[in-house]
Amino acid sequence: NLGGPDKLKDVRPFLYNLFADPEIIRLPFPWLQAPLAWIISTLRARKSQENYKKIGGGSPLRRITEAQAQALQEQLRRDGRQINVYIGMRYWHPFTEEAIAQIKQDNLEELVILPLYPQFSISTSGSSFRLLERMWRNDPALQKIKYAVVPSWYNAPGYLQAMANLIEQTIEQVSDPNNAHVFFSAHGVPVSYVEEAGDPYQREIEDCAALIMGRLNRPNPYTLAYQSRVGPVEWLQPYTDEAIEALADEGVKEL
Repeated sequence: NLGGPDKLKDVRPFLYNLFADPEIIRLPFPWLQAPLAWIISTLRARKSQENYKKIGGGSPLRRITEAQAQALQEQLRRDGRQINVYIGMRYWHPFTEEAIAQIKQDNLEELVILPLYPQFSISTSGSSFRLLERMWRNDPALQKIKYAVVPSWYNAPGYLQAMANLIEQTIEQVSDPNNAHVFFSAHGVPVSYVEEAGDPYQREIEDCAALIMGRLNRPNPYTLAYQSRVGPVEWLQPYTDEAIEALADEGVKEL
């Protein structure tokens, strides 16, 4: 996964690591990457810190992911599989490099690499896969470890049912369940990633929302929108903030 700052003082270096990745912001001149990452992380740090203060002073992602990894390992072992589960984050601790160092130390022979992003994008799973490819290419010890990759799993039946169950539990709490509007807000990517680089993300996220609604099997209308755009380039639309306002203008009362 991306990772997230554990404390407020981690916010700026986390943002720098994020925007220093050429898969997050693609530039025509590689030498611009580090200066631009420094500028963006410096300008955004204070606002981001204010946001993190609202959720306890840091990201809960590491804690949640560690609990998830522990649950996965316990389930695999209940199924009779003595499998270790390791966590590697892309832009903050535990970094992917730290996880791979532990894997080498444990003398593993086989590895399954599972991104925590259900849908594939060159800027998320793709960035992690390329990092791992570089590490394998440059380390003879790693080349002895056989590995397989799960590129995406947005259409896995268990995942779709879990999402449908969460929506079902919540939709029954509103005053008019059959007319409540289901709103999916996904992280966006620049349009150029899809149209020029062939990123399958938009297709996979659209398929995913449709498949979840199929599992839900209710008459409710739904909207898929995109958030978290950065910079002056065009990102996938509709944008979340504008889509919510549009639904309000149309008279939607429950979301």
